[in-house]
Amino acid sequence: MTQSPASGCPFHGSDRSTASLTRRASLPPAEDQAVQQTSDGVYHIASFELSRQLLRSDDVAQAGFMAETASQAGSLLGRPPVLYAEGEHHHEMRRSTARYFTPKHVAEYQPFIAQLSDELIGELWQAGELNLDDLSLRLAVQVAAQVIGLTSSAVPGMERRITRFVEMGGDGNPASTNKASAAKNLVMQGHTLNFFLLDVKPSIAARRREPQDDLISYLLERGYSDTEILTECLTYGTAGMITTREFISLAAWQLVQHPELREDYLHAPEAERFAILHEILRLDPVVTQLFRRVVNDIEVGSMTIPAGSLVALNVQQANVDREVVGEDAEALCPHRPLPRGVQPPVLSFGDGHHRCPGAFLAIRESDVFLRRLLIWRDLELVQPPSLSYNEVVKGYELRGLRVRFGGAAGHAAIP
Repeated sequence: MTQSPASGCPFHGSDRSTASLTRRASLPPAEDQAVQQTSDGVYHIASFELSRQLLRSDDVAQAGFMAETASQAGSLLGRPPVLYAEGEHHHEMRRSTARYFTPKHVAEYQPFIAQLSDELIGELWQAGELNLDDLSLRLAVQVAAQVIGLTSSAVPGMERRITRFVEMGGDGNPASTNKASAAKNLVMQGHTLNFFLLDVKPSIAARRREPQDDLISYLLERGYSDTEILTECLTYGTAGMITTREFISLAAWQLVQHPELREDYLHAPEAERFAILHEILRLDPVVTQLFRRVVNDIEVGSMTIPAGSLVALNVQQANVDREVVGEDAEALCPHRPLPRGVQPPVLSFGDGHHRCPGAFLAIRESDVFLRRLLIWRDLELVQPPSLSYNEVVKGYELRGLRVRFGGAAGHAAIP
């Protein structure tokens, strides 16, 4: 494998110390064959090429992340939210809203992200030490709120109201037979009502009075009902805000532990910094597993997967597929040579028509915050986080990542 001119593969010739921090061994590996069917009838795929084929196919539909629940709600929700929509409605919606996530549009949020980052780091300075995952949650929620238009909440605390949906969402595996109890469903309805009354409805009212360049204003222009706007806010909120929170925590954890990588990151131009963040995400994709429901019989490898079947794509395994990323697949290499058409995060943002629309925004806000945080030379890791997995998003959760400023070693200004 060709060595890169900068950090090298693996990073600075290191051992596995810069490998994944969150790898989930319990996922079916499917390494011994292209497609593996487990006893529950689910087809598992771990190779990059076959996973990408499925994600780009028109013969499969979104599954997992409560897609089946949304489908069962049917006409009660009105138009399906973009996360679950298929066909021309989905394509048209993605085309229409793509402008909110372009690099040019995201750049307009840079001053807001920078100011918010400085405020959060200032709180850390005053407190002495804080949980970084709490700060990353506030950052992710408030940045996404700007894009969506959720900026007129009746009372503070939207961060907590958003996280409740993921904490109580149950099992995100469509094949699971674990159904939520009536009591749990009632509690979830209460959380939904709180979010609607305290966050969504006031923001809708504000946008009706004075439209802005954000998603809620666009939905109102398209004639969306309050219920339809609520479901879009829920899916963007949980899918976007929560995953960005986890990645910021993960990237900080990785960078704090490796001073050389941290120095490379801090003093590199933007493209190089993004390459480092993308490589960290490749090793630790926030969403470790994606599900698709087969609509029409489809050929995958040498197997025909029949219509109606559920397919689970092992993202963390596809991201270390040696056929694509090379022999040092499980080591951190920010300048990894990849085949043409393969993005640096590999499948961490998905692929095909359901690829994460906020990918650039997530990396941009992570970069702005992390540069401002890590430039403080006396920043110390007090306590590593506890690692668990959320079954709704099929991803890791890092909690209790405690950091502090150890002295007055000084810092350099970040523009």
